[in-house]
Amino acid sequence: MQNGGPSRTALGAARYRAEHQVLDAASVFRDPLAVAVAEPGSGHAGFAPGHVDQDAAVAARMRMFIVSRSRFAEDALADAYRAGVRQVVFLGAGLDTFAYRNPHPELRVFEVDHPDTQAWKQQRLAEAQIPIPESVTYVGVDFERQRLEDVLPATGFDPAAPAFFIWLGVTVYLTRPAIATTLRTIAGFAPGTGLVFDYGLPWTPGTPEERARAEARMRRLAAIGEEWVSFFTPEDIAAELREAGLELVEDLAPDVVLARYLEDLEPAAQRPGPHLVRAVVATPAG
Repeated sequence: MQNGGPSRTALGAARYRAEHQVLDAASVFRDPLAVAVAEPGSGHAGFAPGHVDQDAAVAARMRMFIVSRSRFAEDALADAYRAGVRQVVFLGAGLDTFAYRNPHPELRVFEVDHPDTQAWKQQRLAEAQIPIPESVTYVGVDFERQRLEDVLPATGFDPAAPAFFIWLGVTVYLTRPAIATTLRTIAGFAPGTGLVFDYGLPWTPGTPEERARAEARMRRLAAIGEEWVSFFTPEDIAAELREAGLELVEDLAPDVVLARYLEDLEPAAQRPGPHLVRAVVATPAG
C-alpha cells in the first residue's frame, strides 16, 4: 500500500464480503456489518456491487472464495475458543468485521495492521456508526520493518497463553523473509496456539490473453504499492512451517475450500488459486 493512504486490496476484499450478503443472501458467510463497512451510509437497497470490470463468473468465484476463507477461519477460531483460547490476532486485519460482531464473550481481539489502514478503518466504522468494543485492541505494525514479538506483548497480549492467529490475504504482498519471521514468532507462543493463513501459488499464464490480463493486474497493483511478491508451492509451505516450528494440519486448494460450503461447485479453469492453511504450534518432542 502507499504510505499515507488506505489499502485498496483490503477494500476489495471487504466489497466481496459485502456483495455476498446482497447477491448470495449470505449463503456461506453471514456478516451483517459488511455492507456498512464497505460502503458507509449504504443500506442493502442502495448498495451497488463493485468489480464491474470483471468477468461475472470470475468475480463470483473470487467472491465465494473470499467468504469461504473467512468462514473457514472463523469456524477454526470457534473450535479454538471451545478448547480454551481467549485471544485472537488478526494479522493484516483490513476491513474485517469480526471484532465488532464477536460472539465469544471472553475473547480478546487484537487487530494488527499498518497504522494508515487502521486509521482509515476506524473512520469507516465511525461513519457507519459501528461502536468499537472494549475487547478490541489495535496494534500498528509494518511487517517489513517491525517484529511482531516486539510490539504485540506491549498491547496486553499474553504471550504465555495460547492464541489464535488469522492471516488472510497478506502473505502474497510480503517478502519471504518477512513471512518466515512472522511464522517463527507465532511458533514461539504458547502450546495450543493456532494459525489460519492463505498463500499464492506460482502460475505461468498459458495464453497471450491470460498473460496480458496478468501483466495488467500486476501493473495496477504496483501502481498502488501492493504488488504480489511471494509465491509458494505446497511443498514450500510445508517446509517453511517445519522450519518455523509449526505443524501443518491442512493445506487446502481453492476448490476443496469451496466444496466445503457449496453444493453445486462448477470446476474452475486449470489455473492455481490461493491455498488455505491451518497450522498449530508443534508439540516439543519428548
